Amino acid sequence: MTADVGAAVAAKGTWQLGARRVHIELLQFARDREAAFFTMILPVLLLVVFGSAFSGDVAPGVSFSQYFLAGMLASGIVYTSFQNLAIVIPQERDDGTLKRLQGTPMPKAAYFVGKVGLVLLIYVVQVVTMMAIGVALFDVHLPDDAGDWWTFTWVSVLGLVCCTLLGVAFSAVARSGRGAPALVSPVVLVLQFTSGVFFQYDELPAWMQQMAALFPLKWLCQGMRSVFLPDSFQRRELAGSWELDRVALVLTVWTVVAAVLALRYFRWQRREDS
Repeated sequence: MTADVGAAVAAKGTWQLGARRVHIELLQFARDREAAFFTMILPVLLLVVFGSAFSGDVAPGVSFSQYFLAGMLASGIVYTSFQNLAIVIPQERDDGTLKRLQGTPMPKAAYFVGKVGLVLLIYVVQVVTMMAIGVALFDVHLPDDAGDWWTFTWVSVLGLVCCTLLGVAFSAVARSGRGAPALVSPVVLVLQFTSGVFFQYDELPAWMQQMAALFPLKWLCQGMRSVFLPDSFQRRELAGSWELDRVALVLTVWTVVAAVLALRYFRWQRREDS
């Protein structure tokens, strides 16, 4: 009984310290202009540029802007979680932030609570901004069915969890904080081009489709298309349907894999300091 009480107190303390870490993370994010640009502003800017440059329909009753918004919302998940963490964590490792935190009495879990809280808040602001721009500038129609919004919610949450863990795991790949952006950004860009963000997925070469189907972004895009595009468009998907069960399965598998990799390879110190 005493052990259970102690565990509950420890958990409460972790969440309280994690909430404080969220505030600290927000302040640090606001001061880092480069991180703010690539994480917050870039997806919005791409939506405005591509939405303005390309007009017309990708299918009867489906404008390019409607299609592109779904892809950019999926990309926003990757920007805010995977790309952001895979770049920032190596930088914090380099400047000694992680080493100092490791040496404090703060539960290590509180650090990750802070990161998750930051990712969630940024994504909410990003989603609201992109939807508002889509409606105001490009006459994008938002779903009016509760089922679509439920799909949007679970795809977003599962995608954020998956990509957050992948970002934590991938942070071990960069040998230095300075080299992290050059390593991470091309990965995200290639996945965007091959996953049906900038181009219709069914019009990409078969080998590119097969490669993209191995990674989460393709399935995030497909899940978002099921929310923002009419059901008639699912005939253009390779399986002729939205395959939401497979979307959930692939994202869940990647979440488990990412969790194992993060637990195995995450480092608090630089290799040379270990």
